[in-house]
Formats: sequence, C-alpha cells, structure tokens
Amino acid sequence: LVVFCLTFQLACCCGTAACSLCCKCCPKIKQSTSTRFMYALYFILVTIICCVMMSTTVANEMETHIPFYKQMCKGIQAGEMCEKLVGYSAVYKVCFGMACFFFLFFLFTIKINSSKSCRAYIHNGFWLIKLIVLAAMCSGAFFIPDQDTFLNAWRYVGATGGFLFIAIQLILLVEFAHKWNKNWTAGANHKQVWNGLLALVTLILYSVAVAALVLMALFYTRSEGCMYNKVLIGVNGGLCLFVSLVAISPCVQNRQPHSGLLQSGVISCYVMYLTFSALSSKPPETILDENNRNITICVPEFSQGLHRDENLVTGLGTTILFGCILYSCLTSTTRASSEALKGIYATAETEVARCCFCCVPDGDADAEEHVEKRGGQTVIYDEKKGTVYSYAYFHFVFFLASLYVMMTVTHWFHYESAQIEKFFTGTWSIFWIKMVSCWVCVGLYLWTLIAPLCCPTREFSV
Repeated sequence: LVVFCLTFQLACCCGTAACSLCCKCCPKIKQSTSTRFMYALYFILVTIICCVMMSTTVANEMETHIPFYKQMCKGIQAGEMCEKLVGYSAVYKVCFGMACFFFLFFLFTIKINSSKSCRAYIHNGFWLIKLIVLAAMCSGAFFIPDQDTFLNAWRYVGATGGFLFIAIQLILLVEFAHKWNKNWTAGANHKQVWNGLLALVTLILYSVAVAALVLMALFYTRSEGCMYNKVLIGVNGGLCLFVSLVAISPCVQNRQPHSGLLQSGVISCYVMYLTFSALSSKPPETILDENNRNITICVPEFSQGLHRDENLVTGLGTTILFGCILYSCLTSTTRASSEALKGIYATAETEVARCCFCCVPDGDADAEEHVEKRGGQTVIYDEKKGTVYSYAYFHFVFFLASLYVMMTVTHWFHYESAQIEKFFTGTWSIFWIKMVSCWVCVGLYLWTLIAPLCCPTREFSV
C-alpha cells in the first residue's frame, strides 16, 4: 500500500487534478514522512536503473526484442550496442549524478530550523522539478570529459563514502543496543515485569548467537581444509564472549550501571550475522576428489542447489539487500539518530519504558497536528513548531547511501567483472569488507564500555 501511494504521489507532482484523482484513496500521512519517502522513492528509482545497467540479461533481451536497437544506440551516441549505457562505468556515472543531487541539497538545507522558511518549502515540495534536476544530473555525468581519470578518482570517493555509511550504521547499532537496555532498565525501577523481559530477550539473543555459531561450524567447516572459516568463526565467537565478560565486569559496572548482557547479546547476534554473510560471500574453495573432479568445499551442500535459478535468487536477494539499505537510510535520519552521533542522549529521568520504544515517531510529543486536505489526501502538518528531523543530515546520509549502492552494485574493488547476475557468487573484497565491519562493530561497542575507564575525568552517557 505504501509503494502504491508513493507511486501516485509522484503523479501528484503534475497538478492538483491528478492528485485529487489518484491520492484520495491513500491514508492520511504526515508532511515530514511524505517528504522523506518521496526522496526515498527517487533513491529507489535510480537504484533500479543501476541494477538494470549491470544486468547482461536485460541488455541481451533489449538487443533481441527492440527493433532497430543498433541504429538507436548509434543515434544517441552510446556505442554500437549501447555499451556506454551498461557496466560499472555507467553505474558510476548515474550514481555520481544522484550523489551530487543529495550533496547539493545537503549544502542547501544546512541550518534549517523552521519549516516555514523558503529553503524548507523547496525541500518539502517542487517534486517534479527535482525529478527533472535529478535526471539531468544523472544524464549529464555521461558527458564528463576524460572519463578514465574521472572514474579512477570517483572510485576512491565512492569507497570512502561507502565505508563511512557502514560506520554510521554500526555506530547507530551500538547506540540502539544501549538505548534498548537503558529504556527497559528504567521500566524495571517501577515494575518487575521489565526485569523478566530483559532476562527473556537476553536469553533469546544469546541462544540465537550460539545456535548460529554452531551451525556455521557444522556447515562451513570440515575436518580437512577450510582454515579461513575455522579461524574466523573461532575469532568472532571469542570476541562475542570477550565483550560479554567485559560488559558485566565489576570495573565497567561501577562506571556504567546500565551496561549489561542485553547490549552484548544484540552485538553478538549482529556479529554472527555478519560472519555468516561474509562466509556466504567468500569465493568457493575447490579440491580434487578421488576421481580427479573439482568439488566445492566449505559451503553447505544444500546451498549449491539454491543457485539453479540464478535470476530468481539474484532478484530476490537484491531486493532484500536494497530494502535493508533503504531502511537504514530512513532510520538513520531521525532526530534521535543524528543527536546520538553527536553524543546527545536522553537522560534517565526522561526515559519512558516501552516494548517498542524505537518506533515512536519524531515529534509526536509536541507536534501541532494541523490537518488539511489537499488534492484528496489528508496531510498532517507536523512541523508547524519546527522541523522534526535534520534536513541536512537526511540528505547527507542519502549522499553516502548513493556511494554505498554504487560500490555494492559494482562488487566494490572487483568492478571490471561485475554483473548483477553474479551478485551472490562471492568476491574477496565483499568478504573482507563484511569481516572488517564485524570487527569494527565489536571495537565500537568495546570502546563504549572501556572509555569511562580510560578517561575518568570525562562524562560519558549511553
């Protein structure tokens, strides 16, 4: 329903008649939410275009079924078979346009505190014009002179931005774990049921982490070989045990009474997920069997049958992956997330325990819900008193996400042989990026535990 409504909201850009016809069936929506989802829709559209450009299947189908395909490619000066519109270089150029679009809006929306300013009106409206500007930026990148120099330089910019996007997600994950424990601990001071919930959830998290560790040891290792897998599974399992012991050690508890096993359980589950994802992304190892045939080892036997229909696996996996990226973007751009990155947290006195504490919308506590109907859809103007999220930070996160998508679609540093159909075949660059992300996540969480011990004169709040 959300996708349906967002699609028709795009039609609303063309005039009030289309809006009245198409959007009347949509439920009421907040102005701040609709704005963020419209930018997300632009992000999705460009991401789909990038996936199409990396697909040899789509290129072959277009060549087969489109009449005068070769003549059309020559007419738009895209090469004899439109080779300039496919492959990693085309994705780099399209993502360059999208990244520039969000970066310019990041600069344009700095220091906006009121939704009634002229710049805020531009941020929250003019969707058709902004769509045209985005398309022009993505198209204009194909006319940049000295393409080789541009691609080489832009690759390093993309890698830097992609790593920064990963780092922000890891920081917010650690902040989420601390916020969860802090919120439920605040409830335990008034009702004992929260202590039971803390114990139950902690037990579930550690059960999932231990089960994942055992299953990976069973399916991704064998008695001979698989040394990489054995070492990494053992190291990551040991890191989870280590941070759990540190979290409940007396010296940490004295400085941080809110530290506990719930946070360690969240981090352990995420570490196990990244370990599994990394092992799944590792290039397959092969050995010769007794009949001198190459056989694949160190991967589950049942997983080899899952890749028979590569198009289905790639399509489903890519959809899930970029759905997670989009979710990360939207959850990373709330007011609470941007404040958390600055080290600003709610005090213990203001904490109200909730089962779903992370789903409270921004500004609900003091929003002036002025409801109007324009074009048939009910709109709640929740920013009458001020902005409920940082406009500049919102665009900066999407700028980084554009670079992350660019590097992910082109297999990071294995770009020359990248194809969307081989998205899940595994490369060493993706494998090591996930493993390093895993260790960085553990390091960030460990630092939040030992920082008060290393710097006793400073105040830390998580």
